[in-house]
Amino acid sequence: MSLNQKKENIPSHIAIIMDGNGRWAKQKSKMRLYGHLNGVKSVRETVECAAELGVNFLTLYAFSKENWDRPKKEIKGLMNLLIKTIKKEIPTLMKNKISLKTIGNTQDLPLKCQNNLKEAIETTKDNNHMTLILALSYSSRWEIVEAVKKIIKNKSIHSKINEQIFSEYLTTNKIPDPELVIRTSGEHRISNFLLWQIAYSEFYFSRKMWPDFNKQDLIRAINSYKKRKRRFGKIK
Repeated sequence: MSLNQKKENIPSHIAIIMDGNGRWAKQKSKMRLYGHLNGVKSVRETVECAAELGVNFLTLYAFSKENWDRPKKEIKGLMNLLIKTIKKEIPTLMKNKISLKTIGNTQDLPLKCQNNLKEAIETTKDNNHMTLILALSYSSRWEIVEAVKKIIKNKSIHSKINEQIFSEYLTTNKIPDPELVIRTSGEHRISNFLLWQIAYSEFYFSRKMWPDFNKQDLIRAINSYKKRKRRFGKIK
């Protein structure tokens, strides 16, 4: 599948809820971690494709705050996988001039994960072709509550508060809202992801489990987006 009208009208910011790793593994009679391992391939292909197409920001919902309630063995495996993947993918980020950022309460992560993330963010900070944002230990309700707490402390802005000022207290400050949100595995839920930021995002739901999601699927989602008329509540 080719991209309609070449690279015109590409969404500047795409956010993806990477869902279905565990079910994909279960279908193959494997442990859930096997699905997460194979999902890394889809991450790499999606990131490189997005950079190639001219996407400016790509946000991946990698680990939610709710995911901490999963079995300890799975969480430990996920954290080890995160450490290995970050180290391994830095050359790819540098080659494609991609900078890495995170959103979420990363202080919840194991210290080794935090240090690897800091190193990767520092190493890639001058890359300017695309920004890859990992949502780690992220919850949109947590993010909004944290923003409110910060605003309460800053009494000087209480009478000036508006949508723009509120947005500046979110972890996504200086990152544009997503134009396109993709969710894999056939589920139709937001799952506590960027609730404030996706007020007018377009949604694309793929029936594929995340480990099966590939470059052509991303192009298919973008082509669907390109056919839509975005009115933002107005009349064209």
